[in-house]
Amino acid sequence: MNPIVAGLTRLGVPLAGSAVLGVRGRTSGEVRTTPVNPLTFEGRRYLVAARGHTQWVRNLRVAGEAELTVGRHTETVRAVELADAEKVPVLRAYLRAWAWEVGAFFEGVGADAGDEELAAIADRHPVFAITSA
Repeated sequence: MNPIVAGLTRLGVPLAGSAVLGVRGRTSGEVRTTPVNPLTFEGRRYLVAARGHTQWVRNLRVAGEAELTVGRHTETVRAVELADAEKVPVLRAYLRAWAWEVGAFFEGVGADAGDEELAAIADRHPVFAITSA
């Protein structure tokens, strides 16, 4: 499904606000792409790794910046990873927006879960605050 979502997003037809993340590989140096669901919450933008500590997460930790593309518009962003203690409200907002697509990766924890439940899974879902570079 990822190639279809990425292809549509590159054509300027994002599914519910998706974007294509391009981040330089930490070993190869080549730009790797994957579809992501950026979240705007309380005036800030975030990337949440619904599938956990994936390759794009590992690459972004090293690179510190990436490109977000929707159609012909590409934006370079800087990324700062949040500590687990900061993630709970962002995870809740992300699940409210995207659970229909990624809820299966959150082990039954939903947007209406208590803070303790969300905190218990926070270490499995990296979250990055992003800003324009």
